[in-house]
Amino acid sequence: MAEKPTAAFALSLIGGIFIIIGGLVYAVVFSVLGSIFGGLGFHFLGLGFVVIGILGLIWGILVIVGASMMLSGDPAKVRTGAILVLVFSIISWFGAIGGFVIGFLLGLIGAILGLTWHPEKPQTPVTAAPPPQ
Repeated sequence: MAEKPTAAFALSLIGGIFIIIGGLVYAVVFSVLGSIFGGLGFHFLGLGFVVIGILGLIWGILVIVGASMMLSGDPAKVRTGAILVLVFSIISWFGAIGGFVIGFLLGLIGAILGLTWHPEKPQTPVTAAPPPQ
C-alpha cells in the first residue's frame, strides 16, 4: 500500500470547499446589493464584485484540483498540487474573502503539509539488517 499525504489532502479539500462557498456568498451578496441599489450607480460596482466572486469560485475549484493531485502519492504530483493549493489559497483572499478566512488558513496549512511530505523508503532485508560489527 502506497503512502499518501492524506492530512494535506483533507485540509486542502475542506479549504477549497470553504473558498467556493465564500466566492458564492461574495457573488450573491453583491448581486443582490447591485439590484437593490442599481438606481444609485451601485449596479456596475456590484457587477464588478460579482465577477470577483465568480473568480473566487474558480480559485476554490483549482484548490480542490490541487488537493486531488496531492492524493496521488507520486512525490512530483504531490509537490505540484501543494504549490497549486498554496498559490490559489493566497489568491482566494482577494476574491472569496479567503473562504471566510478559514478556507485560506486550511489551504495554507494543507499546502505546507504537502510541500514537506516525503514518502518513507521501504526497508529491504539489506537496509533493515543491523550494521556489521
